[in-house]
Amino acid sequence: MTLADTLAGVLSAVMSVEAEEDGALTLRHDGTIASLRVVTVAEGLEMVSLTQMLAWDLPVGPDLLKKVVALGQTNMLGAIVVADQTQGQADVLLRYNFPAGTLDEGALQTLVLMVLTAGTAVREALA
Repeated sequence: MTLADTLAGVLSAVMSVEAEEDGALTLRHDGTIASLRVVTVAEGLEMVSLTQMLAWDLPVGPDLLKKVVALGQTNMLGAIVVADQTQGQADVLLRYNFPAGTLDEGALQTLVLMVLTAGTAVREALA
């Protein structure tokens, strides 16, 4: 069983999980959408790359950027970034990467849920 299969199994017990053709997993958690991808960095080192969409099409300006910086300083589980700044609008994402090869199923589920919950809190603060 691959790490992606294990993640899909433990996470589908607590949320909607879709396996994509390219191997990524799409998750839906408390009004957010996230993508998980397992990346083999070196033999014996598998990383999970998590990207969570927190907000879409927000007006770009000093207020948004200050808020994202402040939220990023208090969030311990991932980097909060402003992305896709087009036509005065931007999306806000949470990105988190972690080595997962030695984590058991309970630890994997807990860690992913902690990161997604932190992202949901950021989403609420941006609203």
